Amino acid sequence: MEMEVPEPFVSPPSPQRLSDDGEETPNPFLVDDPEDPLSDRGSPSPAPVPSLDPGSLLPESSPSESVALSPAPSELPLPPEPVVPPAVDKPVPALPVVSDTESEQEAPAVHVPQLVMPTMFLPIPNTDPLSTLLTKYISNPERRPQRDLTGEWTKTDFHTLVLTNSWRALARMARDRIVQADPEDLSLVLNLWSLRLSSLARLRLFNQASAEATNLFNALATIAPPSAHTHVLEHVLPFELDVIHARVKYWAGDAHGYTDALGVLLRRCRRRARGARVDADHQMWVERAARVGLIAASQFIEIKDFTAATALLEPLATQQHQESSSSSTSTNTNSELRSALGRVYLQAGQLDQAEAHFAAIAADANAPETTKALNAAFLASARGDWEAAGTLLYGLVEQDDANYAAVNNLAVALLGQGKLKEGIEVLEAALETSPSTLAMAEPFLFNLSTLYELRSSIAADKKRELLIEVSKWSGDGLRTTCLKMPS
Repeated sequence: MEMEVPEPFVSPPSPQRLSDDGEETPNPFLVDDPEDPLSDRGSPSPAPVPSLDPGSLLPESSPSESVALSPAPSELPLPPEPVVPPAVDKPVPALPVVSDTESEQEAPAVHVPQLVMPTMFLPIPNTDPLSTLLTKYISNPERRPQRDLTGEWTKTDFHTLVLTNSWRALARMARDRIVQADPEDLSLVLNLWSLRLSSLARLRLFNQASAEATNLFNALATIAPPSAHTHVLEHVLPFELDVIHARVKYWAGDAHGYTDALGVLLRRCRRRARGARVDADHQMWVERAARVGLIAASQFIEIKDFTAATALLEPLATQQHQESSSSSTSTNTNSELRSALGRVYLQAGQLDQAEAHFAAIAADANAPETTKALNAAFLASARGDWEAAGTLLYGLVEQDDANYAAVNNLAVALLGQGKLKEGIEVLEAALETSPSTLAMAEPFLFNLSTLYELRSSIAADKKRELLIEVSKWSGDGLRTTCLKMPS
């Protein structure tokens, strides 16, 4: 016995139309559902299965012959495709930039908010050694030039501040911009720190520069993870800050620690130069190594260790000679290094070694002629031939009266010949011609003050006049001991 399965509830069919003879007219748009065929719902008689025409796409149905159907899509005529001329002037997208350091990983995001905190800085004292000397030696206040001790920088552009040696204003500007900077812009913040510490050093505020440099590197030491810390020290930190960090030991009186720190910097420069894949980077690190070598040599000369100074400069000069033989860009650096090395030998009393280096520079066709003449004058002075030295230096000054190194050494050569008055006239004429430049040249001022003292009759008055002139044109940070006027 079969059980009758109830039909599922479905929505009622759409209303049917009746033809004129009372029969239902099927809806030609009704599609027969294979799950629930319409033929099983009580149709009076099964409709005959029409034969399919292979060329027809629609089945034939006799009840719907009176309904006009749309033709098949394939039978519609296709419109002709428009002919589009080629876009000759179509802009070509730029090629992707290929980095020279594709092997390097992407720079990590570093956030060091301590670098922009105001507590990292100390106030700059409103003192000026020149103002102290003016108060002591110039009794008339109207003759004292006005000195700017405020450090105002908002009304002057950066380049003017540098040219006028306004280091107090530059230090304040760097501090104000650091505290307002975004700590995530680490490159800008560190460059401003470099400007700040360099300005403090130019102001001879060494204790303050050391304290702030210590604060800076203590903050950098907190960067984590170690890979990010290494990336900042190797690729983001300006090289000048590395030099200042080493200089802190010198300011603290640790001469041996200072030379050790410079040695570490020198080895780093050589390592980076060997690993550079771009010629520009290689040349940059070679020049940095030369600069650090000259700084270290100056330190050795200061402690009278001429052997260590020459032992340091000899390999640098040899390396620069090899570089200059393959490229003309490092010729000037090579001649400068060899000249410095020869002058160290002169101070050490080794005239033969100095002459050998000076002869190598003289044989170099690419070396500047002024360098060759100046070296020859130094060698003649070391041998006591002041007349030959004076002739060479006179020639340099006639060619370029702005060659103040030649002017200064000419005064020394004239002094060696006993021509004291002529030496003073040479230096005074140069100071009158370019006071803004020579008012900050400490060796020049020291020699002029010495010549004034040798003419004891006019020493006091002339040195007071020199103090007034220097105060008019000099910026910040002049070492007043060059004037030989005790404060």
